Amino acid sequence: MEITYTTVKNELLALAQPERAILVARFFKTAPGQYGEGDQFLGLSMPKQHEIAKRFKALTLSETERLIRDPYHECRMVGLLIWVEQVKKAGPVQRTEIIERYLANRKYINNWDLVDVTCPHIVGQPLLQDDRSILYDLAHEDHLWSQRIAIVSTLALIRKGQFSDTFAIAEILLSHKHDLIHKAIGWMLREVGKRNIDALEEFLHDHVREMPRTTLRYAIERFDPTRRKYYLAL
Repeated sequence: MEITYTTVKNELLALAQPERAILVARFFKTAPGQYGEGDQFLGLSMPKQHEIAKRFKALTLSETERLIRDPYHECRMVGLLIWVEQVKKAGPVQRTEIIERYLANRKYINNWDLVDVTCPHIVGQPLLQDDRSILYDLAHEDHLWSQRIAIVSTLALIRKGQFSDTFAIAEILLSHKHDLIHKAIGWMLREVGKRNIDALEEFLHDHVREMPRTTLRYAIERFDPTRRKYYLAL
């Protein structure tokens, strides 16, 4: 039987947990004026969404794109996770198409979990070999989720010991007003510190006084108490 958008969505609808969906909607800040305003949830757990994505990873790009444009958050997540599965084994042509479609649909990648779970694999991993200018283009956009994609995608580079783009994107975004960017920068800096504490401390030496406190706290979370106290006092 042919797998379609409707096949996958019906599977998700059948597994909906309405009571859990209410709690999840509150967690993802869907009230008026909040960053997730108006989003709709089915209440599925992340392990279940991963399981469904793996089961339907043969879904075509166009049908997956329909999932990513769905009103339900879990449909969008499963669609994105299908692309994560597909990009792992994609050749250059299909990988480029997935990246292009991912970026073309980023208005639907509109919460931090949708960004964080997927962009290091879909955007970041291919950049180990490719031109990285897209990260800078995204960082300069006046769009919260594009900017979060820019910094979180560098996680793939950090894992390979490449930190310069993380630091450069962080510098672009340090004056950002939203705490979701503050947290993302701090998280990526902490990931750098796990691998090279000297590189992190050099960045902190240059930027600690202009850094949002949330970013700093995230970045130094793994420092010993004395070192954390030193940076927090600056």
